[in-house]
Formats: sequence, C-alpha cells, structure tokens
Amino acid sequence: MFRPRLPPSRRAALVTRPAAWYASKFTSHMHTVFQTSIPDLPLVARGKVRDVYAVGDDQLLLIATDRISAFDCILGSPIPGKGVVLTQVSLFWFELLRDLTPNHLLSADVADYPAELHKYRDQLEGRSMLVKRARMVEIECVARGYLAGSGWKEYKQSQSVCGIPLPAGILESGRLPKPLFTPSTKAQIGHDENIGFERTCELVGADLAGRLRDTTLAVYSTASAYALTRGILLADTKFEFGFLGDDLILADEVLTPDSSRFWPADLYRPGGPQPSFDKQFVRDYLETLDWDKRPPAPELPPEIVRKTQEKYLEAYSRLTGRSLSL
Repeated sequence: MFRPRLPPSRRAALVTRPAAWYASKFTSHMHTVFQTSIPDLPLVARGKVRDVYAVGDDQLLLIATDRISAFDCILGSPIPGKGVVLTQVSLFWFELLRDLTPNHLLSADVADYPAELHKYRDQLEGRSMLVKRARMVEIECVARGYLAGSGWKEYKQSQSVCGIPLPAGILESGRLPKPLFTPSTKAQIGHDENIGFERTCELVGADLAGRLRDTTLAVYSTASAYALTRGILLADTKFEFGFLGDDLILADEVLTPDSSRFWPADLYRPGGPQPSFDKQFVRDYLETLDWDKRPPAPELPPEIVRKTQEKYLEAYSRLTGRSLSL
C-alpha cells in the first residue's frame, strides 16, 4: 500500500498553486474515460461519476470520469471530457474559497502523486485530485437561492421548502426572499431525502448542524456573488463537508455543473424552467422519451452528447475566464 511521499512543507506549498496552473499542465484533447482501472490501489468507491481509491491511510485519489447520470441512473453514453471540466471547476472554486473555508486538496498534478501512479497518467491527467482523507459528515448540505427542482415541487404542494414556510406567489425559478439551507440525506442508492434542519440536529447534533448551515450559506453567498459578475445565476448547489481533526473542511466536488444549477443571467425569466449550463439539458431530453427512469438508461444521441459537452465547457469558460479544448 502506498505511503505519502511528500513532506508537510511540500504539501502546504501544493495547495497554494492557482487553478490556472493546474489547467495549463495537462494536454488538450483528452480521451474519454468511462471507468478507471488502477489495480495498484484499493478501490474505495465507484459512484455515479467518481472513482475513489485509497492512497495509504490518510489520502484518497478522486477521479472524475465522463459518466453522466440522470434520475439516479448512469447513462450508457459518456460526455467526453466531462470529468476534466468537473475537476478543473472544483479546483477553481477551492482556490477562490480557500480563505473562507479550508478544503481537502493536496494536488491535482500527476507529477506530485506517488511514482507508482505515473503509469496511469492517461486516466488521471486533468481529471483527478489527490486529497486528504476526511471523516465525512453524512449530510448533503444544499443551498437554494431560487425556487427550482424538488424545491419548486414542494412549494406547489405546501408553500414551503424543506419544511421552511415561504410567502405565497413565488413563481417557478423565482428568487427566494433569502437563501435557504435545505439539507438532505446521502443516498448511496436511489434519491436523497430532504430532512430539514431539525432532523439534521438530531442526526449530527445542534452545534454541528449550525456550523454546516452557516458555512453552507456563507459559501453560497460568496460563490453566487462571484458567479453573478460572470453573468451566471447560481440557483442552487450542494456541498459535502468532513473533518480533519477538529477542522471542518469542504470536500468532494464543489460548485460544478453536476452539483449546481447555473443559469445565464441575461436570459433569466421567472415563471418556468430556465436555460442552464448543467445536466438539466440531459434531463429535459430524457423527459421526452418513453422511459420509466429505471435501468438500463437509454443511449444519448450524438447531438445531445455534443450539446451537453458544450454546456459544461461554457460553464467553465464563463466562471474562470479561460477555455478548455477537449
């Protein structure tokens, strides 16, 4: 089993690298990665998008594949380069938010990984992160600034979201009076379940629930204010947190097109669904099919794959001011 080879001083230096440095390090025109194979490392988890491997006792290797899921099903058609976009977007936000909340990143440069991993560069370049292994909080921390998705469905039924009463008359996609913290359980299979703040207190304790709420809303506020300067409305997003010792840190992916709803501000019109830079485009296509939303999921036509890739790339370009060539 691999042991960390980087001294503490070297590790500290890695997290100060700007996201643009990482983006410049890997070559363009990445090949598609649907599933990874790193036989030298123990596989910890294979999620809907990420493959996670253990590196020693205190590190993880997170690899964002090009898999895409919708309605809790992994689709048979990958989106080429999607994992690269997700990783590079996360790196951008980790850098932007690092003074607000610490995170788990050690490095995203394969050259910094243990030497035994360098032979897997074709699976790792641009789409992987070596991170500190944290004790994860088993709560999805969701922040909502606009009424969409499951929040809109609940509001229509009860004029509330996650049990939080709201004023009458808010339109679909309408801006909420103030951002809401609407936590949910982490479902390994099936749908996450909205649980509300009181239930969160019961599960993790009132003190930690309060810290999760306050940190989630602070990160959302900072990120949404920045996104607006780039012409994007951050409608909602979800975060995952963990502990390194007593420190609460931001982990996993952060503010990506997979975990967030990004809307173009110039096209925003409340009263219905919005155009987006995320996988809502794929969901909308699947809704037109005669499919019961159970596996196996249908293949995506090449045109839908291409347009989805373009949306992810535009999200990256708008947010960072840079471009990726895949």
